[in-house]
Amino acid sequence: MHRDSLPARRRFTQLAGSADALALARLAAVERPLAVIAATALDAQRLVDEIAWFSPQLRVCLLPDWETLPYDQFSPHQDLISERLATLYRIQRGEFDIAVVPAPTALVRLCPPSYIAAHTFFLQQGDRLDLEKLKAQLVTAGYQNVTQVVAPGEVCWRGGLIDLFPMGSPLPYRLDLDDDVVDSIKTFDVDSQRTVYAVKEIRLLPAREFPLDEAGRARFRGRWRELFEGDPSKKRLYRDVSNGVPAAGIEYYLPLFFESVATVFDYLPSDATLALHHDVSAAINEFWRDANSRYKMAGGDPDRPLLAPPQLFVPAEEFFVRAKDFARVDITAETGTDPISEKPEMGSVPVSTQPLPAVAVDRRASDPLAALKGFLETSKLRVMIAAESPGRRETMAAYFAEYGLKPESCSTFDEFLKNQSGFLLCVSPLAHGFIVPGEGWAVVTEAELYAGVVRRRSRAAEKRSSVEGMLRDLSELKVGDPVVHEQHGIGRYQGLVSLDLEDGQSEFLLLEYEGGDKLYVPVAQLGLIGRYSGAQPEEAPLHRLGSGQWDKAKARAARQVRDTAAELLALYARRAARLGHSFSIGMHDLEGFAAGFGFEETPDQAQAIEAVITDMASGKPMDRLVCGDVGFGKTEVALRAAFVAVADGKQVVILCPTTLLAEQHFQTFSDRFADWPVKLAELSRFRSSKEATEILKKLESGEMDIVIGTHKLLGREVRLKRLGLVIIDEEHRFGVRQKEALKRLRAEVDVLTLTATPIPRTLAMSLEGIRDFSVIATAPQKRLAIKTFVSPWSEGLIREAVMRELKRGGQVYFLHNEVETIERMQERLARLLPEGRIAIAHGQMRERDLERVMRDFTAQRCNVLLCSTIIETGIDIPTANTIVINRADRFGLAQLHQLRGRVGRSHHQAYAYLLTPPEEALNKNAVKRLEAIQMMEELGSGFYLAMHDLEIRGAGEILGEEQSGEIQEVGFSLYARMLERAVRKLKAGKADELEATVDVSTEVNLHVPALLPAAYCSDVHERLSLYKRLADAETREELDALREELVDRFGELPEAARALIECHIVRIAARRLGVARVDATHEAVQLQFIKNPPLDGAKVIDFIRRKGRQARLAGPEKLRVEAKLPAWQERAAAVKDILQQLAA
Repeated sequence: MHRDSLPARRRFTQLAGSADALALARLAAVERPLAVIAATALDAQRLVDEIAWFSPQLRVCLLPDWETLPYDQFSPHQDLISERLATLYRIQRGEFDIAVVPAPTALVRLCPPSYIAAHTFFLQQGDRLDLEKLKAQLVTAGYQNVTQVVAPGEVCWRGGLIDLFPMGSPLPYRLDLDDDVVDSIKTFDVDSQRTVYAVKEIRLLPAREFPLDEAGRARFRGRWRELFEGDPSKKRLYRDVSNGVPAAGIEYYLPLFFESVATVFDYLPSDATLALHHDVSAAINEFWRDANSRYKMAGGDPDRPLLAPPQLFVPAEEFFVRAKDFARVDITAETGTDPISEKPEMGSVPVSTQPLPAVAVDRRASDPLAALKGFLETSKLRVMIAAESPGRRETMAAYFAEYGLKPESCSTFDEFLKNQSGFLLCVSPLAHGFIVPGEGWAVVTEAELYAGVVRRRSRAAEKRSSVEGMLRDLSELKVGDPVVHEQHGIGRYQGLVSLDLEDGQSEFLLLEYEGGDKLYVPVAQLGLIGRYSGAQPEEAPLHRLGSGQWDKAKARAARQVRDTAAELLALYARRAARLGHSFSIGMHDLEGFAAGFGFEETPDQAQAIEAVITDMASGKPMDRLVCGDVGFGKTEVALRAAFVAVADGKQVVILCPTTLLAEQHFQTFSDRFADWPVKLAELSRFRSSKEATEILKKLESGEMDIVIGTHKLLGREVRLKRLGLVIIDEEHRFGVRQKEALKRLRAEVDVLTLTATPIPRTLAMSLEGIRDFSVIATAPQKRLAIKTFVSPWSEGLIREAVMRELKRGGQVYFLHNEVETIERMQERLARLLPEGRIAIAHGQMRERDLERVMRDFTAQRCNVLLCSTIIETGIDIPTANTIVINRADRFGLAQLHQLRGRVGRSHHQAYAYLLTPPEEALNKNAVKRLEAIQMMEELGSGFYLAMHDLEIRGAGEILGEEQSGEIQEVGFSLYARMLERAVRKLKAGKADELEATVDVSTEVNLHVPALLPAAYCSDVHERLSLYKRLADAETREELDALREELVDRFGELPEAARALIECHIVRIAARRLGVARVDATHEAVQLQFIKNPPLDGAKVIDFIRRKGRQARLAGPEKLRVEAKLPAWQERAAAVKDILQQLAA
C-alpha cells in the first residue's frame, strides 16, 4: 500500500485491565493481518493468551526473544530458535491474523525471508526418497546427526527408520521406509521414544537462522575479512565457522552470513496494520542503552571482534520510519507520542471500558464476599468471574455457594456473551478485569478478587514427572567402571564383547577381577549385575574370583540387612498401632492459603502436598520424607502442612540446621501467613535472651502458633501446650544427640522431613511403606538449567560473569571458603568490580552482623556477596543468578551441587563459574568431580547424579550411619536389593528364609544366538540399558511392554532378539519353581533345581510317571526330559510346557 493512501493513524486510550486484548481481537476481525509490537516480553505473552481466549478463531502467533544479552557468548536455546523460525515462516506466508512481537525482539535484524523459503521442504507419506539427496538437504539445512533424537534440529538414521525433529514442530517424527518409499510418518515421545499417532506430511524448516553450508561459510569468511583487521585464521570463532562448527554466540554475527539482512517489517504483508502497544518508544531507548553499554563492555576481546550495534539492531529512528509504511494504531495507557510522528487522531475504540471498583475478598469479615455482592447489586451488569484453572473454578464455586452466591458455569467468552444470566463463572487466562458499560457486562478476575496475590499460571503443558526416568541404571556405564555381580563380587566393566560358542554369536559383558581374572557374563544374566557405588570408583575393593572373600562380605551384609529390616519393621508396627491426631481439613481455607503460592505446582509437588494432607487427616502419626533437588519447592509442601495443623488448633515446630536457614524460613512463613490470624516466632542465635524468654512463655501458654528455629528448640526448657506437627529441614545435618531427641518426638506427633540430598530411588522403593516418601523431581516451569563453566582463575572472566548479572539487575554469590584471606579477596574484587556493592558473610562473624549482611543482600542493598559455604543450605534469593566458586577443586560433588543450586531459582538463565588452579596442578579426582558437575546441567540432576557420595549419604540418612561399612563392601545397588527382599519376607512372615537374601537366579540356554544385534540397535549404551531392563523384568507383562517398545523404536525384531525375549519368558517361569539352570538342546531338556526348591517333590514324581520313559531324574535336583527338538522355537515351547505341568 502506498504511504500516502494509508488511513490516518489512530490512538486508543482508556482501555482498563485486559480490555487491550479484547480491543486488538475486535480490531483484527476487521483489519487483519495485524502486527502488535508490545513494550515487554511479559505483555506480549499475556496478549497472545488473552486474544486467543476472546477470539479462538483468530490465528495468533508470538515471535519469542533469543533470551540472551546483546553480544553474549551463548547461543539461544534450540527450542526458542525452533519457535522463532516457525513464527517467521507463518508471518512471511501470511498464515496469521495477529502476530505479537516484543519491542526488543523487533529490533534484532533477521535472516532474509528468501533464506527460510529456500531451505524449507516437505515430506509426505508415499514419497519416493533419494536418501543421499535427503541427507545432503538436511545437512545443508543445519540438522545434526545424533544417536537419539531429543531436541529440534536433530536427525537419526537407523536402517529403514528415520527419526526427525523438525524445527517449529512440538514433537519429533519417525519415518518408516519401505525400501526408499515413505511407508508411514508417526510422532513419537522424546522421553519414552515410543510412537504416538500417524500424520500424512511434515514440514522441515532450516535448523538455524543462518546458513552453515559451503556458500554461507564462504560469505562469512569474505565479510569477516572486509570488516575486521588482523589475521582471521588466528581467531577461534573464524576457525570454528570455517570448519562448520556453530560457535556459541554466533547469532551476534548473523549479518556476515548474508548479502543483506532483514527486519521484522520485511516479513509483514504490505496490507498489515501495525499496532504499538504501550510505551514502545521507552522500551526501544532502554534496549539501545543496554546494547551500547554491552558493546563497550565486551569490545576489548581481540579474539572476538564485534559488529557495531547498528549492524545487528534497528536504531529507533529507522524503526519509526519503517513503521510509517503500515496503517497504524497506538494502544496507550496514557497520552504520549513517539519521536517521529504527527499528532495521531483519537480512533473510534473497538470497545469502551472502565476499571472495576474494589471487589476483593476480605477473609476476616463475617461475609468475605460483601464487596463483590455490593458490586453485583449496584452495577446491574452481567458479571463473569474468570478462574485460572478448572480446579480453581470448582473451589471458587464452592466458596461462593457457602456465602449465598450461585454463579452459572460457562466455558467460552462467546458463551458468556450469549448467556442472559447475571452471574457466570468461567476458566480464562485473563490477567485483569474491566467493565464494558456500553454492552452491560463486566469481567472480574482472581487478581481483583484476591488482590495482592500473584497468581499468573503459565500455559506450559504439565511436564510428566521425571521420577521414572531416573534409573537408566547401566546406560551411563563407561569402560573401567566398577560393577557388582551377585555371585562373584566386584569387578571392572571392560565392555560388551561378541563371542561364538558353538550356537552362533552371543553378546557378553566382560568383567575383570583382582589379579586380571576375566569373567564373561551372558547378557541374559544382566539381572545379576548392578553398578557399584560405595567407595570412589577408582578405589572400589575388587574381589579375586573363587577366593571366598565375596561370600564372607555378602554374609556380613545379609546379617546387617536382616537386623535393619527387623528394626525398621518394628518401628513401623509401633507407629501403625498407635493413634495420632486426625486433623480436620477446611478445604476452602486451604485453597485460599494455597492461592498465595505464586506459581503453578509441578505434578510431583502436587502429589507430595496431597500425600502430606492425606497423612495428616488419616489419624495415624505421619512420618514422611520429602526429597527434592535444591529449589524444587519443598518449602511449599511444608507451608501447606503447617497451615493444616494451625487451622486445626495445633502448634507447629520447624527445625533448621543453621541460623541462616531459620531466618530464611521465618521470612517465607511470615510472608505467606501475613493475611491469616497466625502468630509466628523465630528462636535462634539472632534473638536476645529477653526475646527468647518471651517466646518460650507464649509457646507454653499456647499463644504462639508456629515457632521456627535451630536445635535450641530441642532443649528441655521448650514446652508446647498443644504440639501437633514437627517439620525438620535437612535432618542429616543435625548431630547424633539431636537425632535421638527427634526419634523420641516421632513417637508422639506428626513429623515431616525435608531433604535435598537425593535419596536413591532404589532405596526408596525398598522402604516403601516403612518410611513414607515423596520425591519432587520435576523442575518448576520456566526454570532453565544452570550453565556451568570450569576455568582457571581469570580476572576478565570474573568481571564478565559479574557484570552480566548486575546488568540484568541481578546479584552474585562469590564463594571464597578461607575466612583468613576473605578480606584480602574483598580488596581484590573491589579493584576489579568498582560497580559492585560487595558485602562479606561467613560463619565466624557476630550473629547480629551476619543477620544484617544477609538482610542487606536479600533487600538488594548489596549485589555481590563474598561468602564462605555458610550459604550452602536453604538461602533462597531469586534475584541472585550467578555464583562464582573459587578453588572449586576443594569441594565434594554433593557440596558443589548444593552450592550451585543457590542460583537459578527464577526463570532467568543462571550461571555457575567454578574457578580452579591451572589444570596441571589438579589431582585426577578433582578433575573428575568438576567434569561430572559440568555434565550435570540438567535440572533435577541431583537425582541423576549416580554420585557415589550422595547415594551413600542418602543411604546413611535413612538407615542410620552404621550401615555405611557394609554398603561399601557389597556396593549400594545390591545392598538395596537385599534389603528389599528381607523386608518383603519379614512382612510375609517368612523369617526363616532370611538367610537366602540373594534370590534364585536362573540361567537359560536354548542353544541359539540370543541378543540385540548391533545392526538393529547400534548404540552400545542403549543396548546395555535394554539388556538390563529385560534381565530385571519380573513379569510376562513387563516383557510384552519391552517387546512393543523395541518394535516401535527399532523396527521389526530380528531372530536373535526374538530368542532373547523368549529366554527371558522361560527365565521368569523357571525361577518361580526354583530352577537354577535350563538347558534345552536338540535331544533333550534338562532342569537343574536349587537345594530345597519351592516345589512339591510329589509333583516331580507324578510328572515322571506320566511321561514314562521320556523323563527321569538325572542326578540330585536334576530332571531330564528326552525329546527331538530341532528348532529353537520348539525347544522354548517344550520348556514352557514342562514348567507349566510342574506348576499345575
